[in-house]
Amino acid sequence: MAKPLDGIRIADFSHVIAGPLATQFLNLLGAQVIKVEPPAGDPMRYYTQDPDRRGMAEPFVGANAGKRSIVLDLKTDEGRAAARDLVATADVFVENFRPGVADRLGLGADRLTAAHPGLIYCSVSGFGQDGPLRDYPAIDQVIQSMSGLMLLSGHEGEPAERIGFPLVDTYSALLAAFAILSAVLQRERDPDRRGQVIDVSMLDATMVMMSSVVVPMMLSQQAPVRAGNRGFSGAPTADTFQTADGEITIGAVQQVQVARLFRTLGCSELLEDDRFATPEARMAHDTNLRALLLDRFATRGADDWEKALAEAGVPAGKVRPLGEALTMDQLQDRDLFLDLPDGHRVLNAGFRFQRDGPGVDQCAPKLGADTEDVLSRIRRTTGAH
Repeated sequence: MAKPLDGIRIADFSHVIAGPLATQFLNLLGAQVIKVEPPAGDPMRYYTQDPDRRGMAEPFVGANAGKRSIVLDLKTDEGRAAARDLVATADVFVENFRPGVADRLGLGADRLTAAHPGLIYCSVSGFGQDGPLRDYPAIDQVIQSMSGLMLLSGHEGEPAERIGFPLVDTYSALLAAFAILSAVLQRERDPDRRGQVIDVSMLDATMVMMSSVVVPMMLSQQAPVRAGNRGFSGAPTADTFQTADGEITIGAVQQVQVARLFRTLGCSELLEDDRFATPEARMAHDTNLRALLLDRFATRGADDWEKALAEAGVPAGKVRPLGEALTMDQLQDRDLFLDLPDGHRVLNAGFRFQRDGPGVDQCAPKLGADTEDVLSRIRRTTGAH
């Protein structure tokens, strides 16, 4: 049985994170991704502190395993001609140049879709292909700042703080992959098999990613309040607490969960206390309640509390460093990790199929490793010289 995107070819002219990660999700689903790089390579090849890994930096490997790499100098007539030949064999074209650059290279949406009506053309940029900010340069942390995201975490009055990984790039990549998949399905159902032009803006994507706070603000005209580690519900029993040997996060938001929490902590009598008996009362006396809960959590370690609370039906999770999280038994044997022939271990798509699911078994490509093979095959297919 074939993977969902077997037979789909993607000409990937993107670089760094958002574009390559979008095509990587499609690659994991079976699409053949031809990664087009300039002579110096995708800059993400060099995103490493280890000089021995320059050219095959860790983030690059994770976002490009299983792809093929060709080098084209798009500043030359020959390189641009080869690029157009590649597109002629592709189902999908992906680029994340600044708006207008693809047009100047002769690879703009109007030109390519006119020549190839079935082509799905996807652009990923900071602000989209139109609007007053379209020509502004942008990277993940700039969009985090402009979108309001950096003022959602932390506490009121504290300086803004960046989310600690490229969240905007990652979500924009997922949204781009979702849009491309939708367009592939749309083309399959179109009697004329027409393609599509997709415009993904990182700023737009971030607003959608924040929909759980954006929509309530638009409807209520009230800005969200920064609440540190307090949960989205605002309940004082949905927060992070220090234990005897680390921190634990609790998500007791329903009355039955609060009852289970108090019982497990050995303080069931709090439900008989008017200050803590109802959600409204607990909110009004959250400082007092937090102090009482901290006293109880201090009597045992985070691992013990996590197990006890989870078994009692209370959502709870020890605050773990990433290295410890990766070794959790729960993450093993779930097809989450891919072990590649070169010894690298990377992440899979994050979901499982009962059969023919996502994954790759090839390493990330060395720069230009497939240039001659891919271009010679294209020449034989198209008759180009």
